[in-house]
Amino acid sequence: MALLKQAVNAAFFLIELAALASLAYWGFTVGDNLYTRVLLGIGSPVLAAIFWGTFIAPRASRRVSVPFRVVLQALVFGLAFIALRSAGQTRLATAYLSTVILVLLLTYGVFRERK
Repeated sequence: MALLKQAVNAAFFLIELAALASLAYWGFTVGDNLYTRVLLGIGSPVLAAIFWGTFIAPRASRRVSVPFRVVLQALVFGLAFIALRSAGQTRLATAYLSTVILVLLLTYGVFRERK
């Protein structure tokens, strides 16, 4: 069971990284000029990482309750899904969303935090 939990934690980390990559991809593909693309391509994942580190990360500076943390995680992952869809990557966005749902179900269903 410990090995499965480690695998789920690794998958969770990978979908976090994929969210940042999705936001970067979106940013570099939208915009009217190179300046806008670079600003969005770098700025959107940086803002998401700051948000994640402030509220969601295990060592977050402002920890929130588990239900609210799940909502915030879903918000970030949902934005990554929307970013991929709006950048024209519909299949990739669907695969990403399916993976996110599976990992969240495993994380909070099977390995939910107990007090």
